[in-house]
Amino acid sequence: MRRSPRQQKERPKGRHKEASTVLAFFILNLFLFFSILFFLSILWSMSLSLYNTLSKKEEVFDSIQGKSITMYTCGPTVYGRPHIGNYSSFLMADFLRRWLEVSGYAVKHVKNITDVGHLLHDADHGDDKIQKEAEKEKMHPLEIAKRYTEHYLEDEKALNMLEPLARPRASEYVPQMLTIIKTLLEKGNAYETEDGIYFAVLTFPQYGALSGNTLANLNAGARIHVDENKKHPADFALWKKCVGDNGRHVLRWKFSTGELSHTEGEDVMSGFPGWHIECSAMSSSLLGQQIDLHTGGEDNIFPHHECEIAQSEASTGKQFVRFWLHKRRIDLGEAKMSKSLGNVLTVPDIVAKGYSPLDLRYYLLSVHYRTNLKFAWKGIDDARKARTKIVEWIDEIKKMSAKEGTDHLKEIAVFIDDFTAALNADLNTPAALAKIFDVMSWSRNQSLSKSSLSVLQLFTTQIEKTFGCFKPGPEPEPVPANVQQLVDQRKAARDGKDFKESDRLRDAIKDAGFDVKDSATGQSVRKAF
Repeated sequence: MRRSPRQQKERPKGRHKEASTVLAFFILNLFLFFSILFFLSILWSMSLSLYNTLSKKEEVFDSIQGKSITMYTCGPTVYGRPHIGNYSSFLMADFLRRWLEVSGYAVKHVKNITDVGHLLHDADHGDDKIQKEAEKEKMHPLEIAKRYTEHYLEDEKALNMLEPLARPRASEYVPQMLTIIKTLLEKGNAYETEDGIYFAVLTFPQYGALSGNTLANLNAGARIHVDENKKHPADFALWKKCVGDNGRHVLRWKFSTGELSHTEGEDVMSGFPGWHIECSAMSSSLLGQQIDLHTGGEDNIFPHHECEIAQSEASTGKQFVRFWLHKRRIDLGEAKMSKSLGNVLTVPDIVAKGYSPLDLRYYLLSVHYRTNLKFAWKGIDDARKARTKIVEWIDEIKKMSAKEGTDHLKEIAVFIDDFTAALNADLNTPAALAKIFDVMSWSRNQSLSKSSLSVLQLFTTQIEKTFGCFKPGPEPEPVPANVQQLVDQRKAARDGKDFKESDRLRDAIKDAGFDVKDSATGQSVRKAF
C-alpha cells in the first residue's frame, strides 16, 4: 500500500526522535561511567597501612599475589554462645575484608570453628572445653558443638558479617594435622612423650617474635604448664594421647591413619590434636603455606598465634603470615569480658535491651580496633542514635533529585579523599565516621547537580558496603492519628513561614513520643528512642 504524503513526511521525524533517545541514553551512560571512574580514581589512589603485630609498627600493606589476598581468622571455640567480646574480633576481620574489597582486592577469607582440642586456660593439660560442657549437659561433644555453632552462625548473620570462603571445623582436618605433626617429628622439631607429642621450642630460635615472650623472658608457669615430661616448660602439645585423665576423651582419632577411633578408656594409639596445630592445618589446606593476613583477638597472640608461627614455619621453612592484626579486648566495668569470669554479654542480651544487632556492630566499629573498649549502655545508646542519623541521610541522598547549578565535585572529592585516607591509615574508623558526619552536614545545605549527586550516591553506597551497618531497620511503627495531625499542622506552619508555631508543634510531637526531622524530601516521623 502506498503511503500518503503526510505519512511520508512524519517518518523522518520519528527516526529523529529515536536517534535523540539513543544519543541521550549514550550520553547518560557515558556520564555515569566517568562519574564511577572519578570516584574509583580517588578510592584506589592511596596505599593501605596496617599495624603488624609481628613488626610492632604500621607497614604499607602488600600482598603475595597482587590484588588477590588470602586471609585467615581465628573463629570461636563452640562450647557456649560467643559473647560480644568474641564478636568484636570477628567484626574487625569482617571490616578489614570489606574495606579491602571496596578498595579493589579479591579476598579469599577462611574462618575456622574449633570443635575439639581447645583445653581450659589455653594450656596443655586439663579438660577440653567442649568435652567438659558435654559432660555437664550429658551430651556428645559434637552435639554441643553443633548447637553452639548454630547460635554462632545466627549471631553472625544478625551482625551482617560476610560469608567466608570456608568455615572449616577442626574435627574434619585431623589427617592434615597429623601430616604436619609427622613432618615435625621427622625434622626433629617435635618429640614424643608418654602422654603426647610436643613441639620443641628450642629448635625454633624465632619463638617469641610475635608476642615478645621469648624463651629468655618466659617464666615457667606463666600460661604454660610445668611438666616433667617436657624438654622445656614452653614446649606445647601437638597431639594428646588418650591416657591418664585424657582416657575419658570421647572424640579421638587413630594416630596412624587419622581415622576416627571408636575405642573407649585408655588407648595410647588414639588421641586428639592440640589447639594450636588445628589452625596451621586448616589455613595451609585452604589458603596455602603462606598467607597475607591473619586476624584474631589480642588474647590469641600468646600462646596460640606464637605457636602457630613456630609449627608452621618449622614444617615448611617459609614465612607463615605476612601481616598479623589483633583486636583489643572489651572490658565490662573494670574486668575483661570473659566466659571464665561469668561477666559476658551476648547478642541476644543486646537485643533484649531493645537494640538492633546493627547498633552493636556500629558501636564496636566506632572505636579503633587497637583501642580497649569499656562497654557501657550509654555508649551503645549513642551508637544507635548516630547509626540512625547516617541511615536516614543515606536514604535522603538516594531519593534526592539533581538540581541545576555549579558542580561540587571538588568538595565531594575532598570528603572521599579524607574518608579513604582515614581507613587506609590502619582502619581509623572513628576518623572515617567523623568524615561521614561532615559530608552529611555539608550536603544538606547544597543544591547538587547531576554529576555531584551521582558521585555522592556512589560514595554512600561504598560507605554502606564498608561499614555493613547502615541498612534500614524494621518498618517503623504506624504514626497515630493524633500525632499525624500535629505533623500536618507543622507542615502548614512551615509552609507559611511561621517557625515559632513550627517549633511549638515539634515539641508537642516529641511529648507524644515521636521525633520529626526535616530534609530536602520533606518531614519524616518515627518513634523516639
